[in-house]
Amino acid sequence: MVEEIELSELKKLAVFIKDRFQYDFTNYAVSSFKRRIQRVMELYKLSSVDEIIRKLSSEPAFIRTFVSELTVNVTEMFRDPSLWRVLRDKILPNLFSIQDEVKIWHAGCASGEEVYTMALVLHEQGWLDRVKVVATDIDQGIIKRAQEGKYSYKNMLDINGKNYVRYEGTNKLSDYYKEDGQTCVMDKNLLRNVAFKEHDLVRSGVLGKFDIVLCRNVMIYFNQTLQNDVFKLFHQSLNSYGYLVIGSKETLVWCDIANKFITVNNEEKVFKKVRD
Repeated sequence: MVEEIELSELKKLAVFIKDRFQYDFTNYAVSSFKRRIQRVMELYKLSSVDEIIRKLSSEPAFIRTFVSELTVNVTEMFRDPSLWRVLRDKILPNLFSIQDEVKIWHAGCASGEEVYTMALVLHEQGWLDRVKVVATDIDQGIIKRAQEGKYSYKNMLDINGKNYVRYEGTNKLSDYYKEDGQTCVMDKNLLRNVAFKEHDLVRSGVLGKFDIVLCRNVMIYFNQTLQNDVFKLFHQSLNSYGYLVIGSKETLVWCDIANKFITVNNEEKVFKKVRD
């Protein structure tokens, strides 16, 4: 049976992981971090935080599995279809009207559904060969899944397909994948201008300069200190007048760099960098 985890134990575990493996979970939201730790304990029959530490000490390779369990990888294609219409109809045309190439960063790309979503938007508008896209995540295993582009047939039909219809795409979503039993395999040609990289938002720093940074539904798992640091990272990573897109339940109005952005679309949480 899993014991109730004390705050002091969470801190002890976070410090151990940071010192031993250089993954920094010390500023993750406590409630979320606690839930994920309890899930790890239940899955791997570990009754205490000390048992987790012993397992990580004796089996260092377990850290990959551990990180994968701690990071939330639930996502879908064309999530919040109205956002993707705003990107297609307003944001991307604005950028392409003033420059030949647009650089996009998907931060915390998880299993890749958002990356394929952006690729489909670009493809259908004839822009796919005018972009360079970087998709990153802390979890190597989930990056591999994103590159493979294999998703369940049920999700493709029930969730992704319905989102695509609401987005009002020009084709059918099924035009972009092949069925393989209960799995749908996305057309890899859509990723021809995408580079996948392992990147830790807490520690890894600036990757380059981008015109759009998308980091949706990741900040909700960070406390305010870490959110503030990551928003600063995104500000540094954006070109002047570049766009930041975050999740529908997230905001940057309270953070240190809030006055360096203007709100382009509050409902869809799209912001534009206007000051360095």
